[in-house]
Amino acid sequence: MASSFDTTLSNIGITRASTAAAPTTTTAAAAGTLNQNDFLKLMTAQMQNQDPFNPVDNTQMVAQMAQFSSLAGISEMNTTMKAISDKLGATSASDAMGYVGKTVLTEGSTAYGRTGGGIAGSVELAGAATGVNVTISDMNGVALKTMPLGAQAKGTVGYDWDGKDSTGADAGSGPFTVSVNAQNDGTSVAATGLVWAPVQSVSTTTGTTILTLPGIGEVPVSAVRQIG
Repeated sequence: MASSFDTTLSNIGITRASTAAAPTTTTAAAAGTLNQNDFLKLMTAQMQNQDPFNPVDNTQMVAQMAQFSSLAGISEMNTTMKAISDKLGATSASDAMGYVGKTVLTEGSTAYGRTGGGIAGSVELAGAATGVNVTISDMNGVALKTMPLGAQAKGTVGYDWDGKDSTGADAGSGPFTVSVNAQNDGTSVAATGLVWAPVQSVSTTTGTTILTLPGIGEVPVSAVRQIG
């Protein structure tokens, strides 16, 4: 036999499952959920069917309305935030694709010759050095040219090799191996070689923009020092 509560629900278009079924409530919106319209219908039915000699407590009614309003607001905010997140994700992917075809300066030891010959790069020094040397070798490890950069302060110093070996012959287009060495009055100074490399492809599947560079491999965009 249907209870008065079941009758009230039925009058406003909400059917409660029988006790023999799983203990869930089915609404027009979705099973087991009440949307904002359902809540307003329930509140209206409650007010229409209340005992005039024992009405619903106003404080309790206001508290219920405030709670539902807060939950509805959170739901709407979540929907809005997801839309913003999706938009930003699409924008980030679009921005990331802009790297393809460009050259970037990043940590590495393999470099390819420029169209006009030679390579350029930089050395990051952890401290001041009285002598800094950059050695260019072929892929067999044979040294082609060593360029002394002289004394340098802590920081980044650039170099540019014209593509000629120590005999003045054209060394070709590479790839080349670049090694750096820094000394400060005979004491080694930490030095990091930076090379220019073209961006072959970009990936954002991990949530981080990853660039694929020939001879270097995959590097995060955060490792890029400069974009050419």
